Amino acid sequence: MRLFIVWTILCKELVETLRDRRTLVRLILIPVLLYPLFALGVNKLIGSESAARAARPSRVALWGTLPPDLGRLLEEAGKIELTPWTGAPADVRRGLGGDREGGAPTPAGEGTLAPPPAPDAEEEQAKEEEAREEGASRPRWQEPENPVLAAARAVVSSQEADAILVAWPAFATALDRDARGQLSIYFDSVRPDSEMARDRLERAIHKARKAIRAEREGRRGLPESFSTPIEILFRNVAPESRQVGQILGSTMPMMLILMSLLGSFLPAIDLTAGEKERGTMQTLLCAPIRPIEIIGGKFLAVWCIALLTALANVVSLGFTVGRLLPDMVHVAPGVFALAFALMIPVTFLFASLFLALAAFARDFKDGQNALMPAYLPLTLLAGIAALPMIQLDRWTAFTPVLNIAVLIKALFVGEAPAPLIFSALISSAIYAALALLLAARVFEREHVLLGGHESAGAVLGLTRRRGGEPSAVFSIAALGVILVLFFYGSLIVERFGTAVQLAVTQLGFFLAPTLGLVAAFGFSPRGTLALRLPSPRAALAAILVGASGGIVAAGIVSRLLPPPESLSRELGRMVLLDGAPLAWVLLLAAVAPAICEELLFRGLLFSGLRRLGPPAAIVISSLLFGLAHGSVYRLLPTAFLGLAMGYARYRTGSIGSGMIIHALNNGIAVSLLYLDLPLVKGIVEGGELPWSITAGGAAAFAGGLLLLRTCPLKEAPPRNAGAAAS
Repeated sequence: MRLFIVWTILCKELVETLRDRRTLVRLILIPVLLYPLFALGVNKLIGSESAARAARPSRVALWGTLPPDLGRLLEEAGKIELTPWTGAPADVRRGLGGDREGGAPTPAGEGTLAPPPAPDAEEEQAKEEEAREEGASRPRWQEPENPVLAAARAVVSSQEADAILVAWPAFATALDRDARGQLSIYFDSVRPDSEMARDRLERAIHKARKAIRAEREGRRGLPESFSTPIEILFRNVAPESRQVGQILGSTMPMMLILMSLLGSFLPAIDLTAGEKERGTMQTLLCAPIRPIEIIGGKFLAVWCIALLTALANVVSLGFTVGRLLPDMVHVAPGVFALAFALMIPVTFLFASLFLALAAFARDFKDGQNALMPAYLPLTLLAGIAALPMIQLDRWTAFTPVLNIAVLIKALFVGEAPAPLIFSALISSAIYAALALLLAARVFEREHVLLGGHESAGAVLGLTRRRGGEPSAVFSIAALGVILVLFFYGSLIVERFGTAVQLAVTQLGFFLAPTLGLVAAFGFSPRGTLALRLPSPRAALAAILVGASGGIVAAGIVSRLLPPPESLSRELGRMVLLDGAPLAWVLLLAAVAPAICEELLFRGLLFSGLRRLGPPAAIVISSLLFGLAHGSVYRLLPTAFLGLAMGYARYRTGSIGSGMIIHALNNGIAVSLLYLDLPLVKGIVEGGELPWSITAGGAAAFAGGLLLLRTCPLKEAPPRNAGAAAS
C-alpha cells in the first residue's frame, strides 16, 4: 500500500466534503447551537417544575389521632397540609379510632386495626440467598392486602391526597407512657408529588422525634424505648406493575419514536432526492399524472415503512420485556397494541415532514443535510419524555412528538386522563395534517422537484395576493397556527381572572390573528369574511335557529355523550365570570365569541374550504369548530351547532347570520345559568332536559332551517378559483 496515495485521497475527500456549506452546518453549527439551547431549555423546565412542586404544599391525609403537640410540630415544619380523615372509608375510621361521622376519637381512644407486620430483615436475606443458590428469582416482600392499604392506594392513586399519615390506635397513649408509637406513611413512588410529601413527612417527623426525645430527657430517666419514641413504617402503594411501567414508560417512547424517525428518514430521501439523482423524477413528472397523486403514493410508501418499523419495534420490545421480566410484572399485550396505535399520528407527521424537506434536496447527500436539522430536534423532544418530572398535562399534550411520548409513558404507568388523551391526539392530528399540507404544497412546485430553487414564501403560498381569497391549504394552516397560539397563550393568562382570560382569548388569540392574516396577505375582507348584512328573512331564520339550537344540542346530542357533572359545574362557573354582572357576562361569553370565533371559523376558514364545495366547507369547518373547544364531551354539541352556523353562512352569504345564532345560543345559556333556575341546576348536576322541551326546541330549529332554505342563495363563488386546490 502506498501511503502517500492514501493521504492524497484522504485530503481530496475531506476538502470536497467540507467545502459543502450544508455539511459544515450539520457537523458544526447545529451541534454548537442546538445542544446548548436544548440543555438550557431542559434545565429551565426542570428548574421551573421543581420550583413549582417545592412551592406547593403537600396534601397529607391524617388517618387516626395525633397528640396536639405533635400535630402542631408537623404543620410548623412547613409545606404540609394535614386534613383529617380525607378519603378514609367508614370501616377504616372506626378501626383507627374515629367515629362514622367526622372522625372524632372514640371514648376509649382505641381502635381494632393494628399495623401490618414488617418483614424480618435477616429472614428475607436468607431466603434471597437460598433462591439465588437455586438459580431462581424470588419476588420482593410486599405488604399483605389489608383495609388500610387498599383505602390508601385508592386515595393516593386518585390524587385526592399526596400521601397518607396513619396514626395507629394507642399511638397517643404510647407517647404519653414514654413508649414507642407507630406511624405509617403511605405514598406512591410513581408520582413526584407523592414522593415529595413522603420526604417532607419524614423530615418533619424526624424533627418532632428529636423534640420528644429532648423533652423526655429533661423530664425523667431513660425508659426502655426512649431512643426511638416514634417508629415510621413506609408503605409504597404503587403496585409492582406501575413501578415497572414507570421504567418502561421512560425508555420505550424514545426508542419507538427514534426508530420510527429512522424508518422514514432514509425512504423519504430516496423517494425524492434519490430519484432526482437517478434521473427518474423527471420521467415521473412527464407522465400524465397529477402532483397530488405523486405525493399521495410517495407519502403512503414512506408512511407504511415508518409504520412497519414502529410495529417491528413494538413487537420486539413486547417479547423482550415478557422474556426478561416474567416474574416481576405482566404487561398486558393491549398496552403494547395501544402504544403502536399512538405511533400512527407520529409516523404520519414524520413521513409528511421529511418528504417536504427532502424534496428541496438535489441529491441523496443534500437530502441528509436537509433533514438533519429536523431530525435532531424531533429526537430530543422524544428524549425529554424520559425525565421523571415530565408528565401528561395541558402543556405537554399540545407539544408535537412530546405529547405522544408522554402519552405512551402514561399508558404504561396506567395514568392517562381521557381529556388529555383527547387533546394529545387532536393536536397530533393537527400537526400531521399541517405537515401533509406542506408536503402537498411542495410537490405542486415542479420547479422544486426538478432541482430548482424557490423562496419559502412562494412555496408555502405566503406571497401577498391583493384582492383574492385564501386557499383551503392556507385556511387550514392558519387555523392550526391560531389554535396553537390560542392554547399556549391561554395557559399564560390563566393566572388572571376569568374575565381577563375570555377577553384576551377572544380578542388577542382569535380576532387579532384573523384580521392580521387577511390584511397581511391582501385578501378581500368582504369576500373572505362575508361582511354583508343578512336579509330580514335570513335574520329571522337565524334567530329561530339560535334560540332553539342549544335546546336540541342539550336534549338530543348531549344524551349520546353526557358530560361529567364536574365539567358542567366548571363550565357554568367559568361562563358566569365568578359572579360578574349579567351585562358583562353576556358581553364576554356571548357577544365576543359570536364575533371573534365566527370571523375565524365561518370567515377565514370557511372561505378557503368552500373551494372544496359547500358540503365539505360546512362539515369540515363545523368539525374543526368542535375540536377547537378541546373537550371530547363538547365535541358533538359544538360541532352540531357549527353545522347550523355553517349552513346559515352558506345560504345567506353573510357572517352576520352565524353571529346571530352564536350570540343567541350562548346568551340564552348564560342567562339561564345566571338566573339559577331549578331546571338548569338539575341539568348541570347530571340531569337531562325533558323530552317535552326538547320536542318544542326541535320544531323551532327545523322551522329556522326551512326558512334558511327559502332564502335566496347569496354565496358567491370564491375569487381566484383557479387556485382552488392549492
